[in-house]
Amino acid sequence: MQKDLKSWLEISAHSDFSIYNLPYGVFSTNQHADSRVGVALGEYIIDLWKLSPLLEEIHFDRAVFLKAELNDFIALGKSIHTAVRQRITDIFTTEDTEIQNIAKKTLIKQSEVVMHLPVKIGDYTDFYSSIEHATNVGKMFRDPENALLPNWKHLPVAYHGRASSIRVSGTDFHRPKGQIKPNDSDSPVFSPSKSLDFELEIGLIIGKNSEIGESVSTEQAENYIFGLVLFNDWSARDIQKWEYVPLGPFLAKNFFSSISPWVVTMEAMEPFKSEGPEQNPPVLDYLTFSGAKNYDIQLSVEISAENGASAIVSQTNFKYMYWNMAQQIAHHTVNGCNLNIGDILASGTISGSEPTSFGSMLELTWGGKNPIKLSENSERKFIQDFDTVTMRGFSQKEGIKIGFGEVSNKVLPSK
Repeated sequence: MQKDLKSWLEISAHSDFSIYNLPYGVFSTNQHADSRVGVALGEYIIDLWKLSPLLEEIHFDRAVFLKAELNDFIALGKSIHTAVRQRITDIFTTEDTEIQNIAKKTLIKQSEVVMHLPVKIGDYTDFYSSIEHATNVGKMFRDPENALLPNWKHLPVAYHGRASSIRVSGTDFHRPKGQIKPNDSDSPVFSPSKSLDFELEIGLIIGKNSEIGESVSTEQAENYIFGLVLFNDWSARDIQKWEYVPLGPFLAKNFFSSISPWVVTMEAMEPFKSEGPEQNPPVLDYLTFSGAKNYDIQLSVEISAENGASAIVSQTNFKYMYWNMAQQIAHHTVNGCNLNIGDILASGTISGSEPTSFGSMLELTWGGKNPIKLSENSERKFIQDFDTVTMRGFSQKEGIKIGFGEVSNKVLPSK
């Protein structure tokens, strides 16, 4: 990463979207209803189609910036991504006033746009990669003395989720319904979920296709990641408790998931690579790796009630994940399963070792036994109707900040 970059555009030092970030998203405006591709910079969006005359030296079809998703741009490959990123950096740090004046005409205030789902998602896989989260859930749902199942330290556990119900930040959704078995009953009842929960996760967006039958190694895996988003894997814990044996989550998870609108590229994240925890026992050969594969991303979750009460209920970090993204991709493909551009692989709930760093209400309230206070007169065991849950994330080092913005959604009553 270039050091000491200075943009001629005024950007707050607290902004998530510094000149070092340049994340991609898809937006529309009241004046231009068709969705198109932009890059966030400070409080603005750079309309890449309008900027494209300044990108002529890079040889690619710039009409990809008029598409309603990033998939076609992603498909151009990392050499084009790198060249476009470098050119945008040059344009917005240049001292050439003529280029500055052209670039100014491509800027739109973020407050004046509507953000859309950034990619067309073909498939979604949710992992279970935090040892703290898996241990906590194991203690509550199974045997406290044997919280981790025998396979957990040998492979990145995962399940296939529902891509069709993933939505962008700002989308309200209705409380899910399903079968719930009360503790004092032998039979289930049909009811809206009474234990609605969030799960704080990071989602990686696949940036390169693989062929069916092909395995992607941990060494190759990072070439298959375009970028990262914040991911909220909403969960209905009471539905989950009844249905998850023997095959795992279904209605408890497939009703809604949400992502942040800006895709932070792996180039931007490079300075924030971090060592992960020691893996013991040693993993099988196809899961071994070299170098730092985790990422230092500070994360938080805030709950805001309809009455105005609010509190930050969790603060944690992505760097503590037991299984890293390279291992997740290697395991996902080791049997020949193919990856497609736009697929999302979510990390699984990100929990730390301290109670305030747990990434779900299930853990924060220990199954509802220890309510969290939002204010003097307001507390939560799980998420209530009209609550808004907001997740934020950023990386910071040596004065450089790379932010993810937020993923925020309000819960509406069941239909």
